[in-house]
Amino acid sequence: MVLVIAGKDKGKKGKVRQAMPNDGKLLVDGVNFVKKHARPTKQARQAGIIEREAMLDISSVMYLCDKCNKPARLGARILEDGKKVRYCKSCKEVID
Repeated sequence: MVLVIAGKDKGKKGKVRQAMPNDGKLLVDGVNFVKKHARPTKQARQAGIIEREAMLDISSVMYLCDKCNKPARLGARILEDGKKVRYCKSCKEVID
């Protein structure tokens, strides 16, 4: 879950559906709807104005911590067994 911190949908929460880390983009459910004008094609696609979700920049969202239920920055730490994990910097809980 992420919280949008910038743009026209500021304050909305949503689940990340798709991430493109090389491009720095995310697709979040229920956020950043755009109108696309579509022409009818042979594949029975409907013509007209279609609303769909567009990609958001990664810098426009913050991770929502499940434990403290607040938007938080993430850090990395290495456990005693040598495994590298992410953690919430506000409540210090391990995420994965």
